[in-house]
Amino acid sequence: MQAQLETIVADLNSAQHRLDELNAELSEEQWTAMPGPERWSAVQCIQHLNLTSEGFLKVIREALVRCAALDGPPPRRYRHDFAGWILWRGSGPVRGFGRIRTTKPFNPSGSLSPEKVLSEFARLQRDQIKCVRDGDGLPLDKVKVTSPFLSQLNYSTYSALALLPRHQHRHIEQAEKAAKTAR
Repeated sequence: MQAQLETIVADLNSAQHRLDELNAELSEEQWTAMPGPERWSAVQCIQHLNLTSEGFLKVIREALVRCAALDGPPPRRYRHDFAGWILWRGSGPVRGFGRIRTTKPFNPSGSLSPEKVLSEFARLQRDQIKCVRDGDGLPLDKVKVTSPFLSQLNYSTYSALALLPRHQHRHIEQAEKAAKTAR
């Protein structure tokens, strides 16, 4: 697999491992405790990631079909487009853009059990890793996707794939902080 795609898979696996470690430390009460008014609990942070993954998987799968239809040699190196790079840069750990409100479809309900949310996260991780592997050898930086968050925003399929694990690590960090208030 192309090295940049291997890095994305490693980052997705790292997010899963980090979440597994957090789960081993937390009780259900700690998962669901609210750290403050209008702040997400740890489980809501992960539920947000699940909603995000579902939104992105749909557009990424469609983009992979379009990528496969393009002719040409496999790329040696992928490049972020400008919009994708800005989002990637700012979506990392909280030191990025800081606190940004999400759009309504990606707000967690908080009504699901931690066990169900974590199980869904693991399933979605496998789906995302499959998409990254399916994209190997395809011109992922040549096909644009429309952001599931904001329909006026477009960026490359490669940028979308690279964005996912950074966003995950950001919200897993948020979940860790939320859980600390309940310990």
